[in-house]
Amino acid sequence: MVNNWKKYHSFVDHVNILTKITLGILLFFYAIFIHNFDFMLYLTIIMFIYLITMSGVRWLPLLIVVGMTLFFGLTSSLFMIFYGTGEHTIFKFGLIHITEESILRGLHVTMRTLVISFYGMVIPFTSQIIFVFYSFMQHLKVKPKIAYAFMASMRMIPIMFHSFMQLRQALKMRYVVIDKQNYKGLKWINHLLIPTLSQSIRKSHRLAVAMEAKGFTNQKRTFYYKVPFTIKDLYFICLTIALVLIAYLLSLYLPITHLTDIR
Repeated sequence: MVNNWKKYHSFVDHVNILTKITLGILLFFYAIFIHNFDFMLYLTIIMFIYLITMSGVRWLPLLIVVGMTLFFGLTSSLFMIFYGTGEHTIFKFGLIHITEESILRGLHVTMRTLVISFYGMVIPFTSQIIFVFYSFMQHLKVKPKIAYAFMASMRMIPIMFHSFMQLRQALKMRYVVIDKQNYKGLKWINHLLIPTLSQSIRKSHRLAVAMEAKGFTNQKRTFYYKVPFTIKDLYFICLTIALVLIAYLLSLYLPITHLTDIR
């Protein structure tokens, strides 16, 4: 489904998934210790530009994902905004106490969420799920039986969705000649849920038997796909460091709010 959203490919599509995940984790821990408001503001803007340019995703799905991220980022900071502490009160009613300091802290938390989300969203947009497990097996020495089991389970998700849609269309035709009392409320869910689950169980069992018959064990095996580390991984590391460094230099020489410690 992600491939249908793609408009073009960047060099990030050819970076090893382990490199992207590792840098994403390091950026997460690094962002926790950023207390400079301008630094976080510039980093949010730069990561948004990075998401637009490197993901290669069409505008509509990209805006939907960004809108959802912005919504959850703002809602996660509401408790800090509504029940914060500070000297400059803006609004106070009962337990609700909104101050300038609490708003700034809430926005800082929101931007921290957006930075990690914008950087992290590039990873699924530029990675194929099959290469994730191949990279884990080849570089992290994950057992093939475990990796192929997860790979098969991921492949079963679109199959389950397709079966659900087929069953839904078939039931629409049957409901024309069936009394409404037989498919109202929870009965409608039972008509869809139970057959979908039973079909998924049968397909999963057949898949497990086929994998067992073809010898998917933990013994040493060869791989059809090779997922090596290349020079593009080094380019990606340099790009990530450059993005953070640019945001830091902008906050140092072109500050907007001059807030150096938002704690």
